Amino acid sequence: MGERPTTAFILSLVGGIFIVIGGLVAAIISAIIGEVIDVIPGLGWLGGLVIVLGVLGLVFGIIVIVGAIMINSGVPEKVKTGSIIVLVFSILSLFVGGTGGFVIGFILGLIGGILGLTWKPEARAPPPPPS
Repeated sequence: MGERPTTAFILSLVGGIFIVIGGLVAAIISAIIGEVIDVIPGLGWLGGLVIVLGVLGLVFGIIVIVGAIMINSGVPEKVKTGSIIVLVFSILSLFVGGTGGFVIGFILGLIGGILGLTWKPEARAPPPPPS
């Protein structure tokens, strides 16, 4: 097996898990708040909007986990693409998902994505010429 950016993978994966949990908690809390807001005339749309933001946080967390799996492939092109995915959706989870995985998911995703982008596989020596 080839060399892999293990630290970038683990940090991105844990960050994605935190973002999923944060999105799930935000969706549940916003559903409860949405029910309360529905009682107030003219604010029913606000409850739906808050639920959508929580669900987006959940989706962004899943996308970060997919990016982490791409980072774990060890293929330089996939590592770079996965790292960019992790970076973009970790940042978006902070603003759109509400909590960014209790902020720790955002930070871990950010560090993992940066580590994945800066990862360089070791140069392998060419095989010796046949004798």
